[in-house]
Amino acid sequence: MSNFSVYFLLGLEHILNWAAVDHLLFILSLACVYQPTDYKKLLWLITAFTLGHSVTLALATLHIIEVNMKWVEFLIPCTILFSAVYNLIKTKKRYKYGVVAFFGLIHGLGFSNYLQSLLGSESSLFTPLLGFNLGLEVGQICVVALVILTSFISYYVFHWKQKSYIKVLSGITIGLVLPMILERWP
Repeated sequence: MSNFSVYFLLGLEHILNWAAVDHLLFILSLACVYQPTDYKKLLWLITAFTLGHSVTLALATLHIIEVNMKWVEFLIPCTILFSAVYNLIKTKKRYKYGVVAFFGLIHGLGFSNYLQSLLGSESSLFTPLLGFNLGLEVGQICVVALVILTSFISYYVFHWKQKSYIKVLSGITIGLVLPMILERWP
């Protein structure tokens, strides 16, 4: 298996894993406000998140930036809480690419220590980082597809109102992320 493939699978597994529940909740909180017909906008939004994630992941892995990981681990669930609360209070439920990319910067720092340890013996970081980030993007697209499918079923099979769907998913997200915030308080 090539170096690229190993890191691609690592990125994919990073998302499609219950241990990454914080990442999954963040994607859920972003995606649940979009109609199934808005999938292109949502995919661009997820790509903005991946780009932010990629930048800090690369900078931290290359030791260009160093941050206190306790604060990073605390800020990650804070971004999720912000997104879920925003879903409940904002009337126009569209996220800005810059805000999502900024949140991606924070999330990217969260995985950098682990990736640094894996990349320690690599002669070139470009291929592993590219593979990891592409795997991450594909995993996020899978999660988005599941959210879109769920929203489609909710709207067109069960005839839920979009507002109710958003409230339920955002409420569940808030309920799951508050203990994370308390546990990770620096």
